[in-house]
Amino acid sequence: MTHTWKAEIQLFDADDPGADGVVTAAHAFLTTSAGTRVEGRGYARRSPRDVGVTEIGEELAVSRALRDVADRLLSATEEDIAAIEHRDVQLRR
Repeated sequence: MTHTWKAEIQLFDADDPGADGVVTAAHAFLTTSAGTRVEGRGYARRSPRDVGVTEIGEELAVSRALRDVADRLLSATEEDIAAIEHRDVQLRR
């Protein structure tokens, strides 16, 4: 049996007036085959002194968003196991 999970990543760029730079935001969404949706966010800020390579900021923001999704999914897994075993569970990160 095969189960398909879907991942979606949205990227946004915005000026950061407080830091005089550019902020790249990434929103990552993971939808399980059962319909459970996990969302994560990540950000990267480019200083005005940095070279303007858009892909680097996107990579950093996306990696942070995916890490956030992974952390949230792991926490949900801990909660699911704890509910079944009726005890606290901490999975290795």
